[in-house]
Amino acid sequence: MVRKLIPDIVSEGDIFALAGDATVRDAARGMAERDVNSVLITEDGKLLGIFTGTDLVKKVVAANLDPDRTVLREVMTPDPQTVSPDTNAIEALHRLQDGRFRHLPIVEDGKLLGVLSRRDFLGHEIDELEHQDDLWEKI
Repeated sequence: MVRKLIPDIVSEGDIFALAGDATVRDAARGMAERDVNSVLITEDGKLLGIFTGTDLVKKVVAANLDPDRTVLREVMTPDPQTVSPDTNAIEALHRLQDGRFRHLPIVEDGKLLGVLSRRDFLGHEIDELEHQDDLWEKI
């Protein structure tokens, strides 16, 4: 199944972005308010990194850092992998699975358009990915 990711799955309203000098507390509050598990770190519209709930646990809480004094630039994942809006759903799912991450920013011509989450996908897309993986194992 081939389909474009934008606007079918993600709309521009789905973007939650902060500057690199925002605090971890700012990110955590924003993620909680929006019921999302990631924040994109941007500067002048350019994607610099991503900060996720996993980063919060592993890089902040486990390291005993103060979320009010720790800025996102210090704990974000820099230069995350991205996809274009023309990427088909199965290819995006492969990237998520292969990279072992749950969020994938969508960028076109350097402009941030949105972010995909594994939970954005429909069951039949995940079923197709698993079917393809099974076929590769048999080859």
